[in-house]
Amino acid sequence: MSSPATAPPSPGTPASLKRIVAASLIGTTIEWYDFFLYGSAAALVFNKLFFPDSDPLVGTLLSFLTYAVGFAARPLGALVFGHYGDRLGRKKLLVLSLLLMGGATFAIGLLPTHASIGTAAPVLLTVLRLVQGFALGGEWGGAVLLVSEHGDARRRGFWASWPQTGAPAGQLLATGVLSLLTALLSDAAFGSWGWRVPFLLSGVLVIVGLWIRLSVDESPVFKQALEQAEARKADVTAAAEKLPLVSVLRHHWRDVLVAMGARMAENISYYVITAFILVYATTSAGVSKQTALNSVLIASAVHFAVIPAWGALSDRIGRRPVYLMGAVGVGLWMFPFFSLIDTGGFGNLILAVTVGLVLHGAMYAPQAAFFSEMFATRMRYSGASIGAQFASVAAGAPAPLIATALLSDYGSSTPIALYVIAAAVLTVIAVAAAKETRHRDLADVALPTGREADRAAASAEEARTA
Repeated sequence: MSSPATAPPSPGTPASLKRIVAASLIGTTIEWYDFFLYGSAAALVFNKLFFPDSDPLVGTLLSFLTYAVGFAARPLGALVFGHYGDRLGRKKLLVLSLLLMGGATFAIGLLPTHASIGTAAPVLLTVLRLVQGFALGGEWGGAVLLVSEHGDARRRGFWASWPQTGAPAGQLLATGVLSLLTALLSDAAFGSWGWRVPFLLSGVLVIVGLWIRLSVDESPVFKQALEQAEARKADVTAAAEKLPLVSVLRHHWRDVLVAMGARMAENISYYVITAFILVYATTSAGVSKQTALNSVLIASAVHFAVIPAWGALSDRIGRRPVYLMGAVGVGLWMFPFFSLIDTGGFGNLILAVTVGLVLHGAMYAPQAAFFSEMFATRMRYSGASIGAQFASVAAGAPAPLIATALLSDYGSSTPIALYVIAAAVLTVIAVAAAKETRHRDLADVALPTGREADRAAASAEEARTA
């Protein structure tokens, strides 16, 4: 608990909090733009540019394999960024992640294709994808913690959900740029040079993001915890502080497992709905690339709008109920989702993707506050990042690959729908086993667990309603 001698950090003023939210949102938007841009390009052109000797569907599988490699690097990014973020601060590591992601994306825009340098092209592409994944593995935890630890505890779910809107905003931006280019350019021009434009645009976006991100202050909650850690170091009788990773695995292993389970349906459904749809709609439903991209574009705009609303609802009724609504809803929606796409109608395509992303938002919105509230301050960056990013290796990384393989083997959407439903069941079990966290105090250096957490939550609820 907080030392009696140290005053708890005061919540940021509305103006400063909005600046923090803006910095986190813009940074995460740019990072997700870079990451999703790769996914869309993998579905649309990378199979021809980097794997031209393969069957079209096999080429798509190979390009999605390089897409999945980025997820494999995310746990490493979570470990490295989490460790130093808990030791040095959130802000410094967020600046580094933005530089790494933007640099790798810009380099992809300059990369020679298979026609120019042969097999070296997909190798270089894979290396740059690894850098992207490493950077994103460290970005998410720092961005959501910076807002969570600045904000008003009563509205933490709402404020912390804003960095989460960086995902649909990045998807919106990436899909919008690709949609515009495919509309303006012929297939030959887009395949020759047009695909490079959105990757090179990342360089400009990173400059803007750095300018804003460098202007914000470090989290007051982290500053307080750092001061207490320094005081303990000066006390020769105090026990040495353990590494954040060791503390997480010793004291919060159950929370890490809950976070990983909670991510399964959220991660898998998102990449099936937004990345795999570009393959399924164009190959099985006979929909044009432009139509498929436009449906994701419109749905992403709705997704962006509903995430803060879901976050606000989690402040009123709790993180778990909102998360469970999303997991159950996504599972129930999968069969109607593919049935609507099979009609080939643009309106049905928009409805399928939009409802899917609205339900996904019910999981994604409270996730930032939910995971932040699970861990103590000096291990929060590590704990939240490890729980979120290790799950992505088993969830989001192979999701488009598995979905494409199932489509290739069975020629039907039924196995794909069952795959997402199975993930939803895992998430429901994990979240149902979790403790409600919305009343926990992030200023506590060591959060209560087990029965202590239940008693603390009950006391907070009584104080709030008194």
